[in-house]
Amino acid sequence: QVHLVESGGELVQTGGSLRLSCEASGRTFSPYAMGWFRQAPGKEREFVAAIRWRSGYPSYADSVKGRFTISRDNAKNTVYLQMDALKPEDTAVYYCNVDPGAGWGQNWGQGTQVTVSS
Repeated sequence: QVHLVESGGELVQTGGSLRLSCEASGRTFSPYAMGWFRQAPGKEREFVAAIRWRSGYPSYADSVKGRFTISRDNAKNTVYLQMDALKPEDTAVYYCNVDPGAGWGQNWGQGTQVTVSS
C-alpha cells in the first residue's frame, strides 16, 4: 500500500503563494497519475489538479486554472502544487491521491491545512 505524506500548508494572506508537496512511499511506485484534492469545512472533498506520471500532462479544476501549477519529481515519488494568487475560498485541507490506472484510490494522507486570510 502506498503511504502519502502531504506538507507545506500554512496561513497566508490573500494574494500570497504556497507550495505543497506530497511524497509517496511504499511498494514500487509507478502510477498512472497523482492528484490534489481539497476539503473545506462543511463541504465535500473536491478535485483540484492532477498530473499524469509518465508524460507530465496536467489537468485543473476551473476554479484554480491560471493560479495553481502541478508538477512532479519522478525520482523522488513526489508531486507538488504551486499555488499563487490565493483567495480566501482556497482555504481547505489539501490531500493528494494516486491513480494506479483504475481511478483514484481510497488511500488518503493526513492532509495539509491551507488557510487564506482576507
